[in-house]
Amino acid sequence: MYPMSLTEIAAAVGGRLADVLDPDEVTQPAVFDSREAVPGTLFIALEGHKTDGHAYAEAAANKGAVAALVTRPVGVPAVVVGDVLAAFGRLARYLLDGPLHTVRTVAITGSAGKTSTKDFIAQVLPGSVVATPQSYNNQIGLPLTVTMATPDTDYLVLEMGARHIGDIRALTEIAPPAISVVTNVGTAHVGEFGGRDNIAQAKGEIVEALAPGGLAVLNADDDYVQPMSERARGRVVTYGLAGKATVRAVDISVDGQGRASYVLTTPEGTARVQLQFVGDVQVHNSLAAAAVGREAGLGVDQIAARLSEALPRSRWRMETTTRTDGVTIVNDAYNANPHSMRHSLNALASMTGGRDQRSVAVLGRMNELGDDARCAHEEIGRNAAQLGLDQIILVGGDEAAWMLKGVQDAGGHAVHLPDQDAALGLLHSILRPGDVVLVKASRGVQLQQLADALLQPNPAGA
Repeated sequence: MYPMSLTEIAAAVGGRLADVLDPDEVTQPAVFDSREAVPGTLFIALEGHKTDGHAYAEAAANKGAVAALVTRPVGVPAVVVGDVLAAFGRLARYLLDGPLHTVRTVAITGSAGKTSTKDFIAQVLPGSVVATPQSYNNQIGLPLTVTMATPDTDYLVLEMGARHIGDIRALTEIAPPAISVVTNVGTAHVGEFGGRDNIAQAKGEIVEALAPGGLAVLNADDDYVQPMSERARGRVVTYGLAGKATVRAVDISVDGQGRASYVLTTPEGTARVQLQFVGDVQVHNSLAAAAVGREAGLGVDQIAARLSEALPRSRWRMETTTRTDGVTIVNDAYNANPHSMRHSLNALASMTGGRDQRSVAVLGRMNELGDDARCAHEEIGRNAAQLGLDQIILVGGDEAAWMLKGVQDAGGHAVHLPDQDAALGLLHSILRPGDVVLVKASRGVQLQQLADALLQPNPAGA
């Protein structure tokens, strides 16, 4: 973080100092978990439904935090404000308007693919890049990422998520983008938004926030994203498979490990790309990064080389590990919606097919689909059956039962189990070398625990 005295921080956020004898400097990124505090940090005392960060301010101070951002004095050095979250946002905007004014912000949104696209962009861009850790894409995570930047940072790559119209607008007011990327408009959180039109309205706020000289990078293959060009005040570059796209992929193929290769085609020339990420959906995610790299002045050969060298950086997103016994576990349990579920199942199908390989899909519910939930789960069941997967294991209650009906309607077979323990027991008994197991569900299901358990040796020795 750019070094700031507590007096300067208090002035920037409209707060006052409490229990401060000798105002020290904050020199390290902010934290909201007291266990992550180190000397030089600012502790953000957030009040949640189950816990109040104010109770941990002393613990953070004991680990070296210079002060806490709080709504009331807590007995350790603090900056007292009326609303901690709003003040944290003001601090991030102060940094970007002042000491970090030379940093170019790349903002990314979409119903799916934000995190992988962020990982690609962060590895394609030249210079010093700070990117959103994990999926810190809300009013807590975004300013937290801003505090990780320094005056030496060239690019700040930020995910921006939304559950309501206006959420992204609020995030862009904290961190105005120089480049805005929209990956797609699917049905993630459709229950919250009330329809894809509303999702498109919300996602499009990211291009409306561009200054006249900014750049909108839009998916030409998405019928909801492409029209956002009319909402962008800056320039527009499109990407995709369609011939009209500025940045395109042609001659696409997928290897036996589910990794795509293609010829990157731009107005300046072409170059071959071999991705290290699993899943054909990564073609689009990497093309978005190619468009951003092109804006940064990179040549097509440089972009292709950087895309080919880029590695997944975020956990639980097609995270692929092969056990010593030859069983491959694909942990894609960070989140799920119909769009991402279909792509993950397609990737699983592409990773198997040999004589000694079997495809095993372990699926749980997709959250926040509203009135579309039953229909969406049944459709995913049909999709899994139509792919001809060798084993489909459905975990949970009603949603798993709906997927089972979809599988059966398509003439397939699946096993419906009540919980992760039952699924783990079954998998231990049936898995053999060469099998590829996909674990996929919404984050609230916590199915990544099952994926982690599958990486451990089978206690039965099977």
